[in-house]
Amino acid sequence: MFGRLGGHCPEIKEEPVNETNSSGGDETRRKYVFVGGSPRSGTSLLGRNIARMENCSGLENTGVFEDEGQFLQDVYPTASAYGGSSRCGFDPRMHRTESSELLAPAKVARLRAAWHSYWDNSKSIFVEKTPENFLMTRFLQTAFSNSYFVVLRRHPVPVSMAGQRWTSNITSLNRMFQHWLHCYRLFEEDKEYLKHVYELSYEDYVENPDKYHEEIAAFIGTRLPEPPKEDRFRLVLQWRRPSLRVPDRAMEGPGTTHNKRYFDRWSYLLTKSPLKAYYRFIARKYEPEFARYGYSLIEGFAVNREIVEADSNLSALIGPVYCAGADLAALVRRSAVRTRGAVRRGLKALVPEFVRNRVRQARQDGETVRATRGVHASIVAAGPNQPVVPRTNR
Repeated sequence: MFGRLGGHCPEIKEEPVNETNSSGGDETRRKYVFVGGSPRSGTSLLGRNIARMENCSGLENTGVFEDEGQFLQDVYPTASAYGGSSRCGFDPRMHRTESSELLAPAKVARLRAAWHSYWDNSKSIFVEKTPENFLMTRFLQTAFSNSYFVVLRRHPVPVSMAGQRWTSNITSLNRMFQHWLHCYRLFEEDKEYLKHVYELSYEDYVENPDKYHEEIAAFIGTRLPEPPKEDRFRLVLQWRRPSLRVPDRAMEGPGTTHNKRYFDRWSYLLTKSPLKAYYRFIARKYEPEFARYGYSLIEGFAVNREIVEADSNLSALIGPVYCAGADLAALVRRSAVRTRGAVRRGLKALVPEFVRNRVRQARQDGETVRATRGVHASIVAAGPNQPVVPRTNR
């Protein structure tokens, strides 16, 4: 569907692998690969796999959520400062370009130093993944010469429904769909300014990961690694769940069933939900815009287009009321969750520091034990030439 360079699909010519030692200071031979796309679109998985390619280095063992570069620097605010990953794109400050005041030389140097302190500087291709990178491509291209961008898209239904699991930033599906469209419109506009950009869809990637790994490797001028005979695992910090155990060297395979449960849920909402009139209204409202990206909110679900269109005249009058109500309900829920969080933090502050440290250490020890169990069994079960499938894709 996608998988194109600069908006079209020319033949990809493989560049020679760069063996330059970046710590030697040859800035002109460094490459920076930034992976982005809507949250829950597979950016974490793809970013880790790119970092496993020859002569590439990613951000690893950082101790921050998903090893994302946004949490390892203090030059620009993170997505949470602008409403969280489900709403940040609506804030104009999140859309950063070459005119950003953050591109002052001292700030650029600080940003580069922050990430290079985690990269392996004996390599010459440096990989950083933050979903919101696709909202700041022009900024990153200016700050990092010789930048390459890999941008993922995924069907808006699973992206939006998965995003609603982050209750502190819960947003109505109406606004989630708006946000998806708004962010990719910004990227489409910015793409014209980029020198190196590669796009693919999550759905295509899941169907044939080897193909896209080969194409991306050629795009950034490297090769795929040989499958390791033995491997080690490391931990990637997850949000409100046990840390994810991922292989150091073996390529991870994307799961093939992640979309289905969300599609089943969307089918239910369109056909059996007490609020199905609301869901049919937003399906009709956004269908033409999502069709531009090759996605549909109606086709392929347990409802035919005629049924969805049947009450269009009535919904045109009360649909905006539905949307306003859904947005208000999400606001109330966000406020309640944040209030509970503030109370919990206040109570935690009353607990002596040494007690908090012991509890924290016990949790970390427990995660380490769980993560290291069955490592050899996992490798044997998968086989040395098979990808290891992770539990989640962000």
